[in-house]
Amino acid sequence: MQVELLETFLDLIETRSFHKTAERLDVTQSTVSARIQALEGALGTRLFNRSRAGTDLTTEGLRFETHARMLRQEWNEALRAVAPSGEAALTFRIGIQNDLAAAHIGELIAEFRKSFAQTAFYFEPDYSAQMCLDIISGAQDVAVMFSPKPHPDLHFVSVGEIPYRLVSSVAKTRAAIRRDSFINAHISPAFEQAHREVLPEFLGAPLSVGQSAIISTLLEQLGGTGFVMADRAAELVATGGFFYVEDVPAIDQPIFAALHLRRRTSKAYRRLIRSVQRVFAQK
Repeated sequence: MQVELLETFLDLIETRSFHKTAERLDVTQSTVSARIQALEGALGTRLFNRSRAGTDLTTEGLRFETHARMLRQEWNEALRAVAPSGEAALTFRIGIQNDLAAAHIGELIAEFRKSFAQTAFYFEPDYSAQMCLDIISGAQDVAVMFSPKPHPDLHFVSVGEIPYRLVSSVAKTRAAIRRDSFINAHISPAFEQAHREVLPEFLGAPLSVGQSAIISTLLEQLGGTGFVMADRAAELVATGGFFYVEDVPAIDQPIFAALHLRRRTSKAYRRLIRSVQRVFAQK
């Protein structure tokens, strides 16, 4: 397998420039052109259209992209299998829910390093829908998310849950909450359903935010009431400027790990999932 052809193809998708790809791969522009021509010759089809606006994938190139990413991953796993260390050639590309990245990425990295001492990790915070697409396309290997999106090529594993607490700078009870200073936490569909059950009258509040960290910042700057992750809620209450809203229960947000269906029996991936479960099992 001529992996450099795949690497050049995938890099050119990002740069849309033969010149930039040549610089990034530290080769000549003619080498990039030769590699693309060799790949197109092997596949029997044109992969890129070149114009003044840049380099764009053809329809056939778009179709091949997913396969190219999967082939590259298969090659990395093959290198890992024959490497003396057993892991030195492996890189995991991990998507992580924005809220979880802000609060728990350090714990995840520490846990991963215990089980994969010589493995490289690339993390990309994002939202669930995009991470599901990235797993399907091969752009990511594993994703830790809030909202699974069913798909024939995706496999999901429950890895735990994380609580959100309602805190306020103006109210200690539900009756005292002011609608004009309430920040609606638009965390996930599951969270919204739970919110509808415990606090339905505030779902249509004027301000809605999709990240706990941003809600926390807004509360500190503007005051008001909102759901934030339990750890952050405790920090806000400890400042003396906030209170738990005592008669509103916490909302537990389920957490899932997603991977391509074909990876579900891989020992390395199963070990990675267990590491994620250990981080969130006690939250």
